[in-house]
Amino acid sequence: MTEFADLWIEYRHVVRDVAYRVLGSVAEAEDVTQETYLRLLARDDDPAAAPLEDPRAWLVTVASRLAIDRLRAHEHSRRAYVGPWLPEPIVTDERTLPEDRVTLDDSVRMALLVVLEQLTPAERTAFLLHDVFDLGFDRIADVLGVSPASARQSASRARKRIAAQGAARFAVDPAAARRLSERFAAAASDGDLDGLVAVLAADATGHFDSGGIYPEAPTEVVVGAESVARQFLAGVGGLGLDFEVAEVNAQPGVVARRRGRVVSVLALDFADDRISAIHGVGNPMKLRHVR
Repeated sequence: MTEFADLWIEYRHVVRDVAYRVLGSVAEAEDVTQETYLRLLARDDDPAAAPLEDPRAWLVTVASRLAIDRLRAHEHSRRAYVGPWLPEPIVTDERTLPEDRVTLDDSVRMALLVVLEQLTPAERTAFLLHDVFDLGFDRIADVLGVSPASARQSASRARKRIAAQGAARFAVDPAAARRLSERFAAAASDGDLDGLVAVLAADATGHFDSGGIYPEAPTEVVVGAESVARQFLAGVGGLGLDFEVAEVNAQPGVVARRRGRVVSVLALDFADDRISAIHGVGNPMKLRHVR
C-alpha cells in the first residue's frame, strides 16, 4: 500500500490536470481524480495485477478513459446549453492551497480550451495526451479504442484547427496583460464605456456564459469593441459589483464580486496591446469552486 500511496502523491496532480483539460470542468475533474484513485486502490488489492512499469502513463490512461466517457455522455447537454458554453475558470491567488491547484501553463489558457470545445472528443483527447502529456500514440489509441494511425490523425486534425484559430499563440507579455486587466477593471468599476472601449481591440469578441440564468446575457458571441463594452455594462449595471484583477487560467483576468461573493469571472485574451476577447462566466454552477 505504501508504494501505491507514494505513486498517488507523486502523480495525482497529473491526473487532475488531464481531467480538467479534457472536460473543462473543475468539479468533474475532481470526480475523475477520485475515480482514478479508486482504480489504483483496486489494483493494489488485486494479487494478480502485474507491477506498474510506467505508473504515470497508467494513471493518465485511466483518467483519460474516465474523462472521455464523461465528455461523450455530455455531448447532448452541451449542444442544448443556452448561449456559449465556456469551461469553468481557474482563479488562482495566494489563498489557493497547493493541493487544490491545477498546473498552470499555456494549455489551460481559455483561448485554447474554447477551441478544444469545438473538437470531437477523439481529437481533443489525442491532442492533449500527445502534445501536452507526452503519451505515445499506442497508448492514446488504447484510450480511444482506435488504431494508432487513427489516433495520430485525430491529433493532427486538432493541431490544424487550433492553429487556424490562433489559439496556440500568446501575443502579449504578462506585465502588459496585467496593465490592460487593471485598466479594464477600473473602467468596469466606474461604468466607463469609453475606458472599456479604449482597452479593447477593434474586433474584440465577447463570450458570456450564464447558462440562461440571466436573461440579459447574450446567447451569441458579441463582436466589436463598442458592442462588447455596451453589452458588458448592460449586464453589470446597477449590480454594485467590485472588480479586481486575478490570475485566471494562467493569465491576468478579472473577478467580479458582490458583497464578497464571486458572481462572475472574466478570462481575457490579449493581442497587439489590447484585449482581444472576453470570456465571461456568470453561471453560478460553474463558479462554486472559486473562493
